[in-house]
Amino acid sequence: MALPLYLTWAVVGLLLTIGGTLLEVAIASPTSLWGSGSLQVHGLGVTFQVGAVLLTACLGGRTAGALAQIAYVALGLFGVMGQSIFGQGGGLDYVQQPTFGYLLGFIPGAWLCGSLAFRLRPTVENLAASCGLGLVLIHVCGLAYLLLLGGMGLLTGALNGGRVGAGRSDGAIFRCGAACPGGDRLCHGPTRFLSAPRSTLLRRTPRPKA
Repeated sequence: MALPLYLTWAVVGLLLTIGGTLLEVAIASPTSLWGSGSLQVHGLGVTFQVGAVLLTACLGGRTAGALAQIAYVALGLFGVMGQSIFGQGGGLDYVQQPTFGYLLGFIPGAWLCGSLAFRLRPTVENLAASCGLGLVLIHVCGLAYLLLLGGMGLLTGALNGGRVGAGRSDGAIFRCGAACPGGDRLCHGPTRFLSAPRSTLLRRTPRPKA
């Protein structure tokens, strides 16, 4: 396939992916016709985004499919005229979202789907198998990203716990001094509150002398 044709399918795939993100899957409720006489449409909470990714790969091939998703992720991270094209926003901070791994999975998923679709005989069964394997790869990338974020969270928590433990090693009780307006009352900051011994967290009421 010539380079201009690759770029054409990449642009088409990019537009399909953006349009599929904005278009939500809905279903019409036939029972609404019995009562009010009007047709009610209920959204299912999913979009045609993944379908657009796999359709582009099946029609344009692995290169066009991967290029379309690379452009989609790049435009979502850096913005398009101030507009967000991801399902839940956009910008560089979106890499902290748990679902960002699935967006990254669009790239290898489209590549695998397009590669198999053009290599196998063009039948409905082979196209369905290509799309299924591409979908599996998207989910694998998404789950791997979730595990990566979870591991980073545990590592950050372990490092914070090590610093808190180091603060307890000197045997000092974390109480407010002259620099704290509360006088000698126990500090309620996150680190000091967690670092103080349990006995200091319970305020004892002095008993009256007999």
